[in-house]
Amino acid sequence: MTSSTGRSLLELTEGADMRGLAAAGLGCLDRCLPLLAADRNDALRPVWAAVARADAAAWGEALGKALVELDGPPAEPAGAAVRERLAAAPRDWTPEALRAWAADCSATALDAHGRYDTADLSEDLVERCRAGDPAGAGPLLAGELRRQLAVLDAVAHGPTGLRRARELSVEGGRVLRAVVSRRARTA
Repeated sequence: MTSSTGRSLLELTEGADMRGLAAAGLGCLDRCLPLLAADRNDALRPVWAAVARADAAAWGEALGKALVELDGPPAEPAGAAVRERLAAAPRDWTPEALRAWAADCSATALDAHGRYDTADLSEDLVERCRAGDPAGAGPLLAGELRRQLAVLDAVAHGPTGLRRARELSVEGGRVLRAVVSRRARTA
C-alpha cells in the first residue's frame, strides 16, 4: 500500500520536514492512546498545538505534562510501548532525532494494531508494510498504515495539513478504542 503520491511510508518519512516528522510520530501515539489510558483522549492536544506553532520549547513542556497526565499502569499491555515512545520524543527539533523517533512511533503503532489482528504478528510484516508491501496485513494494521500515509501526505502541504493529521488521529483512536472495548467485553 502506498500513498496517493505513490511513495511508501519509508520514503514519505525520509522526505518529511521537522514539523511533518513531529506530527507523524505524535499522530501514531495519539491513535494508540486507548492502549495507554482509555479515559484520556485529549492528553496530547497541547503537544499538537506546539507542533502547529513549530515551537520546540512548547513541545518539550507539553510532552512533559502529557507524560505526567498519562502516568500509571497502561490500559493494555501494548500501552507500555506507547509510553516509551512518548517519553523518548526528542526535546530538540533536529531532523535526525525527529526522523528516528517518527520511524519508531510508526513501527510501534503498526505493531500494536497488527497484534489486534493476530496474536502472532511477525516483525517482518510491519517492516514490509512500512516499505510499501502490505500483503498479509489484517484490517487494523492496514487501516493504521493508511492513516500513517495520509498523515504524511497531509503534513507535506504545510501547517494547514495539521488539522487533517489531527482528524485522522482522532478517527484512528476511536477505531482502536472500539476494538479494545469489544475485546474486553468478550474476554
